Amino acid sequence: MNVPLLEMKGITKRFPGVLANDRVSFDLYAGEVHALVGENGAGKTTLMKILYGLYSPDSGEIFINGEGIHIKNPREAIHHGIGMVHQHFMLIPPFTVLENIIIGEESHRAGILKLDEPANKIREIMEDNNLIVELDARIENIPVGLQQRVEILKILYRGAEILVFDEPTAVLTPQEVHELFKTFREMKKRGKGIIFISHKLDEVLEIADRITVIRKGKIIRTLERKEATKPLIAELMVGKPVLLEVKKPEVKVGEVVLEVKDLRIKSPRGYDVVAGVDFNVRSGEVYGIAGVEGNGQSELVEAIAEDVPIKNGDIILMGKSIVRWDVRRRREAGISHIPEDRHRYGLLLPFSIAENLTLGMHYREPFVNRLQVMNRKAIRDFAKGVIEKFDIRTPSEMTPAHALSGGNQQKVIVARELSAEPKLLLASQPTRGVDIGATEFIHNQIMNAKGEGRAVLLVSADLDEIMSLSDRIGVIYKGRIIREFQRSETTKEEIGFYMMGEKEAEKEAGEGASGGGEERADKAADKGGSGDEA
Repeated sequence: MNVPLLEMKGITKRFPGVLANDRVSFDLYAGEVHALVGENGAGKTTLMKILYGLYSPDSGEIFINGEGIHIKNPREAIHHGIGMVHQHFMLIPPFTVLENIIIGEESHRAGILKLDEPANKIREIMEDNNLIVELDARIENIPVGLQQRVEILKILYRGAEILVFDEPTAVLTPQEVHELFKTFREMKKRGKGIIFISHKLDEVLEIADRITVIRKGKIIRTLERKEATKPLIAELMVGKPVLLEVKKPEVKVGEVVLEVKDLRIKSPRGYDVVAGVDFNVRSGEVYGIAGVEGNGQSELVEAIAEDVPIKNGDIILMGKSIVRWDVRRRREAGISHIPEDRHRYGLLLPFSIAENLTLGMHYREPFVNRLQVMNRKAIRDFAKGVIEKFDIRTPSEMTPAHALSGGNQQKVIVARELSAEPKLLLASQPTRGVDIGATEFIHNQIMNAKGEGRAVLLVSADLDEIMSLSDRIGVIYKGRIIREFQRSETTKEEIGFYMMGEKEAEKEAGEGASGGGEERADKAADKGGSGDEA
């Protein structure tokens, strides 16, 4: 039998009060993609940090090609042929692609940086692994998908045979995911071993040769691809069956609740980060905004939720302009907001769950009396009811928010915002960083809000989430909604083309045509078609 390229045996790692890895054994063979899946906090990140030398195990052994090794830091991991591509890229934006790849590995002659030899080596690696990038381009000027290629080239340039990818598709369009998986297949052919960490089970099933499920620090089961199914993996991850399909309620779409007109917002650097946005959201409707992060969606949501300075345009709620209203007045008029960063904007972490659940309502009866003295019993009673209704897992309503898991922290925010019975729910990255069980619950709560006739503006970097929940979809690119689609009349691939920019989408839609491609692409897009009709 072949010796594994990598073998981790009996790895145990404890933190105060937490057994993160409990005698975990995991292996990887040359020429395979081995997916590691599990809920947040299951132990997969800890295991990979041990492999990469960021943590030391309390017990257990690591073998490379059958030889026992000790990894004390990332430099030693790289020396042993282990490379990691993190979800958040470790690149220097003003530097070129070439400079980012060779940094830390530079060679000099008479004090002058030598670039010809490394450039030739990198071009060879590019050709071998389907990773073409312009070496002279600056990182800040290339899209996310190409930035990820640079990260992969960095570790291949250093001789990596074992490559760890932590949620590599989280910020990619479907087309970029397709290109990444082509690269995986090329690297497999060359005998590389790939560890793929992802919560996107469809992608796991597409690319993985084996799938290992970890839960509460223990390996539950390793599946061969032929025996793995999405429901089985989800059940092994959570410990119970999971309903993976979101049931959309039948709702008659009503009046316009939110209207955004020619909204422009200037960035601190002087350019329009929101560059003339127009759209509306109706009651009983989920309007999804799809786009690669950094295209103005965060600033757009902030402008609707808060009184931030705008350069031009209007924001209208139920027929009234709200651009001069403060946050309290907007909330009282019916706006609730699930912010994209729950720690910075969604919770007061040292405060109790009860106190967090009444934020934004804390100044009103029954939570205070006429003299504005807090009614702690009313706050606790309210919290107990909400905790039960929204299935928040906590020992007590007085538990501080920082003691909860990420999924339960997010449930607190969702519960608070929906308990306010809003007319408009702003849901920005509502399931970011939460596990599959909490994601299922949050999706159902958004659908319940739609069923109750609330207008929902959904902003998400997860295109599967946008496609699953939305009725209409606007694609944002460089601060503009460049196309709008009915969900039933488009595909994930078509949305992905527009996420990369209007010109790229028009090029794709008109490919193979003998002239007039842009006009035909526009017509196809206006119909909500895929471009095949063009």
